[in-house]
Formats: sequence, C-alpha cells, structure tokens
Amino acid sequence: MDIPLPEIDLRQLRAFVAVAEELHFGRAAARLGIAQPPLSQQIRRLEAKLGHPLFVRGTRRVALTAAGSALLSVARGIFAQLGDGLEAARRAGRGESGRLRVGFPASMALTIMPAVIRRYRDRHPGVELVLRELTTAPQLDALRAGLLDVGFLREPPEEAMLDHAPVLREGFVAVLPADHPLARRRSVPVGRLAGEPFILFPRALGPAFHDRITGLCRAAGFAPRIAQEAAEWQTVAGLVEAGFGVSIAPACIARIRLDGVAYRPLSPAAAHTIVALAWRRGERDPVTARFVEAALAARDYR
Repeated sequence: MDIPLPEIDLRQLRAFVAVAEELHFGRAAARLGIAQPPLSQQIRRLEAKLGHPLFVRGTRRVALTAAGSALLSVARGIFAQLGDGLEAARRAGRGESGRLRVGFPASMALTIMPAVIRRYRDRHPGVELVLRELTTAPQLDALRAGLLDVGFLREPPEEAMLDHAPVLREGFVAVLPADHPLARRRSVPVGRLAGEPFILFPRALGPAFHDRITGLCRAAGFAPRIAQEAAEWQTVAGLVEAGFGVSIAPACIARIRLDGVAYRPLSPAAAHTIVALAWRRGERDPVTARFVEAALAARDYR
C-alpha cells in the first residue's frame, strides 16, 4: 500500500539544513538572509508535517533530534541531486549533452566530415555521437522516419519534411585504369569517355547524384554504357583497376590509392557536385542545432 508523503516546501527544507548546520537560529537566519521569526515558523511548519520535532531547543544551544539527524542526511542528498539535475537540464538546453544520430555516405569520410566531427566532439564531449554509413536514398528514408537526426546528402532533393544547407562543393574526376591512354592527360574532357564501359553505383541509392553524372555524359553528346554497378566507391575503383571500365566520381575519391588506377580532373572544370547537411524541418533539439553550426563553420563551399 502506498503511504502518502507530506508535501515539503523546499524553502522549509533549506531552512532546516541551515539551522542543522549552524545549530543556531540567529546564524541560520543571517545565512539565509531572512529574519529569525520567519525562519522559526518554517521549521515549525516542517515539524508539523513530519509529526516529530527536529531540534532540541535550549536556552544556549540547539541540537538535532534523532528525526532531525535522519532528515539532514536525506535533505543534503536531495539538494545535491537537485543541483545535479538542474545542471544536467542546463547542459541539455545548451545542446551539450544527449545523443545525435548522423548519417553519411562513405565518400564523406574522405572530405570535410572528419573535421566536422572532430570540431563538434571537441566542443561537445558530453554528446553521444552515433554514426551510420548510408547512401543518400536510405538516409532520406531514415531522416523522414526519425531514425537519423542529421545526414550528409549528395545532390539533395527538395523535401517538404527537410531543411538542408550546402557544406561542400567539389569537382569530378575521371577514374581510369593506370594504363589507359587518357591517363596520360592532365585533364579528361567528358566527351572522350564516350564508348567506354562505365562502372557506377545503382541509381536507387542516390537518384539525383546518379542523374548528375549521367547528365554530364549526355551534355557531352553520349549516354554512358553502364557495364557494372557497385554500391561503394572503393569497389568502383577496384573494378576500374581490374579493367572492367571507367567511372566518373567526386574528386575526393582520388584519395583512394590503388596502383592500377589513375584519377584525372574532368573538364569542363565547372562541373561539380554538392553535399548538403540535412535535418528535419522545424527541429528544435539544441544538440542538432549545435551540430549544424559546426558543419557550417567547417564547410568548403566555394
């Protein structure tokens, strides 16, 4: 059976702790910045609620009763927990604690994302970061479903449920076998790749980005013949090294070093791809807001 608890006013409890620690009503009143009569009234009200005296009041000294000694330990714990709780609430309100789920495509690990994560962790060590490697389409699904808080998206589509801000603009490279004749050039015109077998990721993983690459080919007068598909750029580069074809990739892929692969800037140089950080529209979580700030501070968008 639940036993009803008396409603305790924190002011009464604070007054009790002051008297219990000072063992003097006058000093306790001065410590609290109040007059002695109101302090004595608060103690009497607290004793009435508990049904037991808390102090033995003498002419020259004040002492705790057994009930008072027991309550003092509990009261100190209450105020310590309350202080911790208030500080935890302040930290959460400032976005300094909590949990943040971040989605990113593998290629982002080769760009500014490590710097963004480092900057954020240095400033907010109390936030637990959960990183999920996902291509654009699965990220969009996870953001809509509330399974991700933020996501790095290549060529993000307009979404009614999402806000986004560009954080990276980068050019393209031709990914070629090292012994390919075009590998001897300083840059490769897109049109020179006509007739080559292409290795690309499945369109379903990132329709807008896939269309961006094939659109470069169509603008140069040809439709790419896709001979192989691979979900990861590391695999694309490996298949190029194995001689299955060529590819067009974001410039960061050139950091994947394989002996049998050459990366050459694509021309026209104006061709580029955009990466944006996306989050749910109307999101008010301060943890998310602080991460967006860190990403925008580190962005490379020229």
